[in-house]
Amino acid sequence: MAESFGNEFTIVEVTSDSGSATEIWLALAKPSQAVTLVLAAVPEGWTAQVVPAVLTEKQLKTFEKVRLKPGEVYRLGSA
Repeated sequence: MAESFGNEFTIVEVTSDSGSATEIWLALAKPSQAVTLVLAAVPEGWTAQVVPAVLTEKQLKTFEKVRLKPGEVYRLGSA
């Protein structure tokens, strides 16, 4: 049976294999799934970790404007 992605936003930080680049990604998925989804979207060899953050109401409203569907990811920018 397939596991539901849920409807929560998870912030994921990814780092290049050389350590010279860091990006922040947003996933509409449970934290346990977000890392895998983001790693599928970045170059092979990069590492990813969930950023432990409590999102404010304003941040949630901003993220909702991206209109992600469950299981989708979006690159927010470089850190």
